[in-house]
Amino acid sequence: MAVHVLSVLAYQQGDRVTSSVLAESVNTNPVIIRRLLLSLQKAKLVDTCRGAGVGTRLNRSPQGINMAEIYRSVEETEPFAALTRKPAAHCPIGRSIIVVLDGIFASACLAMERDLAKTTLADVIERIRAKRSSK
Repeated sequence: MAVHVLSVLAYQQGDRVTSSVLAESVNTNPVIIRRLLLSLQKAKLVDTCRGAGVGTRLNRSPQGINMAEIYRSVEETEPFAALTRKPAAHCPIGRSIIVVLDGIFASACLAMERDLAKTTLADVIERIRAKRSSK
């Protein structure tokens, strides 16, 4: 949803967009969009002015915003869930599984973020435009 909202803002090329317009594009409630915008604003990706009809715009150019930044701005949990129960310490697997999986999952998260960092919001908009013109 964050990429969708930021893409709408990028497409508007600096014009402010209201949460109602963003919600209509995403097909959700403006309240949900306003909550999302708070996270994006905290990450300094958007600038929001309050008031009727004022709205939000990107804080930087779409070329200066990458997918890893967007991901980090809205994802509060790790993509791989930690074990909820402590394994049995007497079991050879239980003794080491958490440490082993933590290392594997940390490596996977790093790889994902490195890959996401290669794609900018401008790249997303370019792909959207290409998709539209191919129809």
